[in-house]
Amino acid sequence: MRFAAVFLLALLPLLALAAPADDVWMSVLLDGRKIGNMHVTRQVRDDSVITTQKMDVQLDRAGVKVDLSTGESDAETLTGEPLAFTSRSSISGIASTVQGTRRDDGRFDVVSEVGGMKSTRIIDWPRGALLAEGLRLAELRTGLDPGTRFSEIAFQPETLDGVAVDSVVGPRERVDLPDGTSAMLTRIDQTFHLAGMATRSQSWVDAEGLARKTTLPVMGMDMILLACSKSCAKAPNQSADILVHALVQSPQAITPEQLRSGVTFTVSATRGGTQLQFAQTGEQRVSNVAGDTELRIAPVNGVAPPNATEAPPTPADSQANDWLQSNAPEMRKLADQGVGDAKTPAQKMHNLQEFVRRFIRTKDLNVGYASALEVAKNPEGDCTEHAVLLAALGRASGIPTRVVDGLAYVDHYAGQDHVFVPHAWAQAWVDSHWQSFDAALPGFDAGHIALSTGDGDPWRFFSGMDTIGRMRIDKVAPIAP
Repeated sequence: MRFAAVFLLALLPLLALAAPADDVWMSVLLDGRKIGNMHVTRQVRDDSVITTQKMDVQLDRAGVKVDLSTGESDAETLTGEPLAFTSRSSISGIASTVQGTRRDDGRFDVVSEVGGMKSTRIIDWPRGALLAEGLRLAELRTGLDPGTRFSEIAFQPETLDGVAVDSVVGPRERVDLPDGTSAMLTRIDQTFHLAGMATRSQSWVDAEGLARKTTLPVMGMDMILLACSKSCAKAPNQSADILVHALVQSPQAITPEQLRSGVTFTVSATRGGTQLQFAQTGEQRVSNVAGDTELRIAPVNGVAPPNATEAPPTPADSQANDWLQSNAPEMRKLADQGVGDAKTPAQKMHNLQEFVRRFIRTKDLNVGYASALEVAKNPEGDCTEHAVLLAALGRASGIPTRVVDGLAYVDHYAGQDHVFVPHAWAQAWVDSHWQSFDAALPGFDAGHIALSTGDGDPWRFFSGMDTIGRMRIDKVAPIAP
């Protein structure tokens, strides 16, 4: 599953933005294993400040190497006013870019490119949002006295939005560093508010505010960034398999009949942190019972009726976007082929589900997170490629759709029996409710646990990522007839 990898890329730039050093290298570790490096530079050119940062990491998914890279360059005035930004990201060679330039009226011209398709727009700058130099100056003005609290809005180019960051200055503590030395550093506890999810991190900074160490919980593991020499940061990486770590064991086998008719899961967190996050849909009811979370899942044609309170689609659920290019000629042609002679939205989605299952001929883990147009041109990938293509074809056929990230039950995977694996599928608004369609597996059933829903943009799948790796299934029970 690549949503986890994108989650890392989305968060880590925020952690480096306030570094005031002209040139700093950091080693990136996940669960104690070195997986990559980060490089941050700051230059003053005439009347502007240019801050660049680049992170390269390598992860494993069931033995398949995944290379991830993200880079950002921010241009600001000497007082920290934003002038321009450029963000480039790549997962296994699949690249996306976002560029923004300030207009005379204060708004920004934005050009983004995903899957070889460019789009342009004009955005209002989020109120109070800061780029790298602005964040640095705000931190310097606040100071590092223990107990000091301050809040900032960090601009995130990938979502063209601001991320609220709350910080609390802690005590000075001795920290061991990779070069064999230690230093007395000031701890800063930070909370990032991303898409309704609070993600907490800790940084230890020197007297100039340079982060020498940063920790971030990711999927039940600790990610650590440590300042060190360039040779240290670029030392060989170690294997870190995030997919196997993300598997969730079922306490018992789930029968085919239970998967068809409905199942209730009782789940809890395996370690501290924010509350586990699950999507509330017509197929999945989420409730808290005696301190635990209870998930009641059933296909809409099963025992449980659709949830009458679920929100209907918005206009955006039918429109093309950077990742679901449903208005591309290639997509409309494929949609016509896939729909066939189907008349109703439900029939069209069933036909499209089967079409996508056949169309993606090569099913493997080797593709980076691809947009729908990239999948249409190169029919290869795993569940995410099936999900984005199916959602885009649904929109091209006039049906509101969205992409779901979550977990799916399988009898056997990676040497384990009866486990839930990270998964993605599509939902469509048919017969006045959201109904799930899964082209990567035989179809949707009660073994699908939805963590969050989105528009196919991987940068927006934050809310469910903190649940993966911290979730335990304590009990499985069939839904009573």
